[in-house]
Amino acid sequence: MYSEIDILGVYIAPFVAMIAAAWIATLPLSMISNRYGLSRMVWHPGLFNLCIYIIVLSLIVLAVGARS
Repeated sequence: MYSEIDILGVYIAPFVAMIAAAWIATLPLSMISNRYGLSRMVWHPGLFNLCIYIIVLSLIVLAVGARS
């Protein structure tokens, strides 16, 4: 199902790569929400960003799991 990823001889868990991909995908979403004032309309911007990150990470995990 999930296999380790070899980076310069160091094996890392695939979940680490998914965490990094989710963080990279969440950065533009956070910048867009800040630019258009969405972060001012939520109760706690930090929690809102965390929730968006978890949603993106879940989507990546589901997509990779469905592929294998």
